[in-house]
Amino acid sequence: KGVRPDGRKLDEIRPIDIEVGLLPRTHGSGLFSRGQTQSLSIVTLGAPEDEQTIETMEEEGTKRYMHHYNFPPFSTGEIRQMRSTSRREIGHGALAEKALIPVLPSKEDFPYTIRVVSEIMASNGSSSMAATCGSTLALLDAGVPLSKPVAGIAIGLVTPEDFNTQPSEDFIILTDIAGIEDFAGDMDFKVAGTKDGITAVQMDTKLKGLTYPIVEKAFEAAKKARLEILEKITAVLPNHREELSPYAPRIEKIIIDPTRIAELIGPGGKVIRKIVEDAGGKEIISVDIDDSGLVMITSNSPEATKYAKTTIENLLKTVEVGEIYDVKIEEIIKDRNSGAEIGAIAEVLPGKSGMIHISEIANFRVPSVSSQLKIGQTVKVKVVGVDKERGRIALSIKQLDIAKA
Repeated sequence: KGVRPDGRKLDEIRPIDIEVGLLPRTHGSGLFSRGQTQSLSIVTLGAPEDEQTIETMEEEGTKRYMHHYNFPPFSTGEIRQMRSTSRREIGHGALAEKALIPVLPSKEDFPYTIRVVSEIMASNGSSSMAATCGSTLALLDAGVPLSKPVAGIAIGLVTPEDFNTQPSEDFIILTDIAGIEDFAGDMDFKVAGTKDGITAVQMDTKLKGLTYPIVEKAFEAAKKARLEILEKITAVLPNHREELSPYAPRIEKIIIDPTRIAELIGPGGKVIRKIVEDAGGKEIISVDIDDSGLVMITSNSPEATKYAKTTIENLLKTVEVGEIYDVKIEEIIKDRNSGAEIGAIAEVLPGKSGMIHISEIANFRVPSVSSQLKIGQTVKVKVVGVDKERGRIALSIKQLDIAKA
């Protein structure tokens, strides 16, 4: 008769309600409600080093986009113990994750690790597709530049009792099935995608198989419903936020010569660890180095980011003859045999020191180095020589004074 349990038409979607940014302290959030099914999706942005490590018998690698789906008992009005994640939750989370992966920005354009958690607040059918729509809303709210928004819908099927033995054209396609239609119907056909195509599909059926007309009409119904939902999503949030949440970490990029990566890391990671520790520690900042020479500094602290970036740039900067620096005197050097002062060591850049010979301190005869320079004193010097093979840098105060004169 074409009458559904809740009075809807065969191709009618339940009432949709959409909210974004309802959790101001998170990096992004979206609430998607479709009838009595409701998903609250929350985005957290992390550093590149936060990628999930995958180690199985088949593959090893990392995953930068993770979607976790939680189905608490209260969502269906039940009371039971909440233990480990169920296979159903893992499967639904994987489906919604697969639906969004094709529209995510590349790591080069958006280097963040992205985690979405979808909490099903209420459920009466098609919660995985609600989680897919909620994920889209939360990602856009977080400022993730998706190429296109994604929506999902569950399509149902009703057939005669003898359909398995006598397939026919006598079937009914249902759009946006509720819980009772999923339970009593013959199919749960989940389809997710953009306005231009499909990104993920999953089907459960009680039949021995589906005919081509069923599949064709199911996809047609899914497309019509998907476009309707996408229209509602874009009406609320037509594009991603231009600015990230103030609570989200910021990533600063530096491109270095790939041949100098080992120099930045240091023996056993000594150099890069010291930079992180001096900037505030792992809790404040992280530094990721790609084989291509891309260095990504992630932190919520602008001061820590600036310190790490400046330190890395100075560490890898090449000192050239003729450059002028403000240096701090670190040590007075004496001749091993006579004990006479012959010069001073000064830090030019972090990790790079040079020597000011006694003859280069002033344009007059200097009786001793300590008569003109003190440890801790800051002076302006000119680079007059660089021995790259031996790593020695010659500095002069006198040459700077002569140039001024």
